[in-house]
Amino acid sequence: MQLSPAHHDERLTAPRSWWAIAVLTGLACALMLLPLGTMPLLAGLVGGTALSGLLVSSYGSARVRVVNGALAVGEARIPVTALGEPEVLDAEESRAWRTHKADTRAFMLLRSYVPTAVRVEVTDPADPTPYVYVSTREPGALVAAIRAAKARAVPAE
Repeated sequence: MQLSPAHHDERLTAPRSWWAIAVLTGLACALMLLPLGTMPLLAGLVGGTALSGLLVSSYGSARVRVVNGALAVGEARIPVTALGEPEVLDAEESRAWRTHKADTRAFMLLRSYVPTAVRVEVTDPADPTPYVYVSTREPGALVAAIRAAKARAVPAE
């Protein structure tokens, strides 16, 4: 099955180093319980690793999609008809829009471990959100999908 150009699906997963930190957290929990015996040590290892792994997984697995004429970012769904022209941000521009250029009213799906992003202005006059900032490893593909979805949503004159 071939997807239309108006389709994009990406999952932003946490880097491997975060998973290593989760394992080390489990090891630290095990060492704290070492004086209590072998069973508490094993429970601390399994429980600490599982809990920190769950935290890494829940934060680190954001989903970015363009599907059915909408940009679905995390829990938000924004119709492409309410969006302006998307802009690809390289690592330097992404950093600027995350820091000194950022607007507190903006919707941001921000993942510090992803260096590139896409910024899209919100053109809906009823929405106070000035723009959407989305961390993505495939900014060109996301921009192309938004543009294709917008072209499909606008009726031909």
